Amino acid sequence: MAIDTPTSTPTPPTPAPPTPADDDSGLRLTGRAKLVLFVLCAAQFMVALDFSVLNVALPDLGRDLGLSQAALQWAVTAFALPSGGFLLLFGRIGDLYGRRKLFLAGLALFGAASLLATLAWDPASFLAGRALQGLGAAAIVPTGMSLLTTTFPEGPLRDKALGISGTLLSLGFTVGMLLGGAMTDTLGWRSTMALLAVSALIVLVLAPALLPESRTPERPRLDVPGAVTVTGGLLALIYALSTAAQRGFAGADVLAALVAGLVLLTVFAVVESRAAAPLVSLPMLRRRTVAWGNVGGLVTFSMMSTVVFVLTLYLQETLGLSSFRTGVVFGVQGIASVVAGSYAPKVIGRFGPRRTLIGSLAGQGLLTAALLAIGTGSGALVATVAVSLASMCHLGAIISYGLTVTSGVPDDEQGLATGLVTTTQQVGLTIGIPLLGVLATTGTSLFSGVRTVLALDAVIVLAVAALVALGVLSREVVDG
Repeated sequence: MAIDTPTSTPTPPTPAPPTPADDDSGLRLTGRAKLVLFVLCAAQFMVALDFSVLNVALPDLGRDLGLSQAALQWAVTAFALPSGGFLLLFGRIGDLYGRRKLFLAGLALFGAASLLATLAWDPASFLAGRALQGLGAAAIVPTGMSLLTTTFPEGPLRDKALGISGTLLSLGFTVGMLLGGAMTDTLGWRSTMALLAVSALIVLVLAPALLPESRTPERPRLDVPGAVTVTGGLLALIYALSTAAQRGFAGADVLAALVAGLVLLTVFAVVESRAAAPLVSLPMLRRRTVAWGNVGGLVTFSMMSTVVFVLTLYLQETLGLSSFRTGVVFGVQGIASVVAGSYAPKVIGRFGPRRTLIGSLAGQGLLTAALLAIGTGSGALVATVAVSLASMCHLGAIISYGLTVTSGVPDDEQGLATGLVTTTQQVGLTIGIPLLGVLATTGTSLFSGVRTVLALDAVIVLAVAALVALGVLSREVVDG
C-alpha cells in the first residue's frame, strides 16, 4: 500500500541561501546564514529544554492537578513516546513533501500544545498537551537537522553549524534543570510550559522568511508498511523502557511492550529489505560510518544521562547538597559544554569527525571512571570537575557522531540520515537510566550502587570506543 504522488515533472529543490566564507577561510558565516542557524538552533534548544525543564516541577504539578506519585511518570512518558516514535517517519515525510513545511507545522503544533499544557485543568488535558508537544518535537527535530545539513555545505561551515547546534542541545538539558527549579519556585510549574509556548511562537514568526524549502527532487511513494512497523516498534520500545525506569522490568505491560517492540522492529527490517522506496535505506545502514556512528551516539547519550541521574542522587542523598547547590554543579557542567562546543569544530577540522568521535568516547569513559574517586564525606569538587570534563568529551562525541553519520550522504537522503541521528539521540536518552540507573538504588547502600553504575558506565563507553575505532577506521573507511 502506498500514497500516490503526482506524475508530473518534479520541481528541483529550492537552493539554500549561499554562505560564502570571507577571505576563503571557510569558517565565516554570512549575516543571513547566522539568522538561519539561530532559528534552527533555537528550535533544537527549545526541544532539549522541554526534556528537563519540567522534571523538578513534577511534585508541584502532581499536587495541583491531582496526579498520583505513580502517575507522574506519564508527564515524561507522554512526551517521550511520540517524540521518539515518529522521528523516522516525519524525517522521511519532510524529505518527500518539504522539510520547511513540516518544520513550521511542528513548531505550530508544539506551541499550541505547550499552551494547552500551561492552561491544563485536569490530568487528561495536561497529558494530551504533553503528547502533542512530543508529536510536534518529532517533526521539528529531524526536519530542523536536515535543513541545517542541506543549508550548510559539507566541510568547515557544516562542522561549525553542527558544533553550535550540539552545544545548544547539550546546554538545553542543563539550563532546563536550573531554570525549571527557579521558575517553579517563583512563578509555579505552569510557567515552564508557558516558556515553551512563547519560545515556539518567536521561532515560528522568524522561520518562514529565513528558511528555504528543501525536499528530494523526485517524489517516490511513502513506505507505509515500513512507517507503521517502525513507528509501532519505537513506541512500544520507548514505553517499555520509560516505564521500566519507574517500576522495573517485571511488569506484564513492560514485558509485552518490549516483546512487541522487538518483533515490530524485526518485521520493519524485513519490510525495508523489499521496499522500492524504503523509509530506512539498508545500504545506508551498511555504511560503516552510519552504523558505527549511530552506535557511538547511542552510547554517549545513554551513558551520560545515566551519569547525571546517579550523580544527582549522590549529591543530594549522600552528600546532602540542596537542590540549588546540586544545580550549581550541573551549571558548571553546562559552562564546560559551551567551551567544548566552541573548540569542537577546530578539533574536528584537524583530526576528522571519526577520530574525534573515538577520542571523545574514550575521554568520556576515562573521566566517568575518574568519578569513582568520590567519597561519602566530601566529593562535590571531584564530581564537579570530573563530570564537567566528561561533558566536554560528551559534547565532542555528540557533534562528531552527527557529522560522521551525515558526511557523504546525498542531500536527498539527509532526512533519512538525520532521522537516524535524532532517533538514536531519543532512544539513547530513554534507555540509559532504566538499564543502569536503577542499579543505584538496589545495592547495599546508595553510595555503593552509584559506584557500581559509574564503573559499568565507564566500561561500556570504553568498550564501544574501541569497537567504533575498529568499525570506522578499518580498510577503506578513513578520514579524507
